[in-house]
Amino acid sequence: MSAPTARIVESVAEIAASAWDACLPGEAECHAYYRACEEAAAASGMGLRVAALVAERNGEIVAVAPLFRLSYRLDTPLQGRLRRLGDALFRHLPGLLTLKALCIGSPYAERCHLGFSPRLDEAGRSAALDAILEALSRQGTAEGAQLLVWKDLAPAEEIEAANLLKQAGFVRIASLPVAVLDLPFPDEGGYLATLSAATRKDIRRKLGKAGEVRIEFRSGISGLEAEIDALYEATRRQSGLDYGDLEVLPQGYFAAVSQALGERAVFALYWVGAELCAFNLLLVEADRVIDKFLGMRYPLAREHNLYAVSWMANIRFCIARGVGLFQSGQTAYASKLRFGSRLVPSVLHVRHRVTALQWVLRRLSPWIGFDRFDPDLAGRPGRKAA
Repeated sequence: MSAPTARIVESVAEIAASAWDACLPGEAECHAYYRACEEAAAASGMGLRVAALVAERNGEIVAVAPLFRLSYRLDTPLQGRLRRLGDALFRHLPGLLTLKALCIGSPYAERCHLGFSPRLDEAGRSAALDAILEALSRQGTAEGAQLLVWKDLAPAEEIEAANLLKQAGFVRIASLPVAVLDLPFPDEGGYLATLSAATRKDIRRKLGKAGEVRIEFRSGISGLEAEIDALYEATRRQSGLDYGDLEVLPQGYFAAVSQALGERAVFALYWVGAELCAFNLLLVEADRVIDKFLGMRYPLAREHNLYAVSWMANIRFCIARGVGLFQSGQTAYASKLRFGSRLVPSVLHVRHRVTALQWVLRRLSPWIGFDRFDPDLAGRPGRKAA
């Protein structure tokens, strides 16, 4: 049997949905999801375009991964005052701070969706991964990319790839961990009992003072598309964090994902009177719900304690469906940890095309992780994820 070969395709649409989803079974962020992201970016001219790497053996697709290109600012991990210093330097020396990067992973996902055909054994997976590495390196050279990046590898994916990435000269850098909450409870009372007395009291106080908030769960968002886009963008700007192009969604993203995923994409809408004050986009899988994005209207969101209201609404949503894992994503860790979440590590593997600069990158890698500069994680002892 021949060894796998890999190539880059410029559109996820060039890969059959059945082949992609067979490599990543059960994922809500599936072929249809990536096509929706790609189409929204193309239609709006905003956001980063998604391509893909595909490995084949004897004409059969045996591995897939999303791919994107990025003009990466070296100060991207920095936040607060350090980021403002980076912004000032960037205005005067943009070329010095910006590198052309070719990245496996996606700006629209918290995990690198590297998937393999279930027909591959361990040796076959290793051969497919080796072919993907070769194709990435070949394409990076052709495009003049200064950085090759594997974005947001989860623990299982990193175990799969770690040895080959190390042999290929990649450097490991901490990314932002992903917050997840285990929900082995029959009702919300079981969940609340796991929290501290002070946290339970605070949640109940905030829910009691929330006032008249109407909560609606629905898949379609016809007529609300522009409002939801605006709520997300307002919340992103309000957050005080700035990860540049990595957090910019194309206009029309929410409508495209809603149409592509159908009932797997559920919007939790929070109304005060006739005014839409907040939303969550929930991606629903068999045993996991991903709280993909949150948008809030300020100051109404604070006046009605909508973060606590939305958190508990999502917990009830999961428990009612017997879903055992609630994934609330990256950033805003303080509240998530207080509400019982644990942090799952996420890592980058990076290689610079210039050997001397790769040596510098290797020496700096313990000090330039994204987790070191997140305001909720920077002061956390050890900053260790679960």
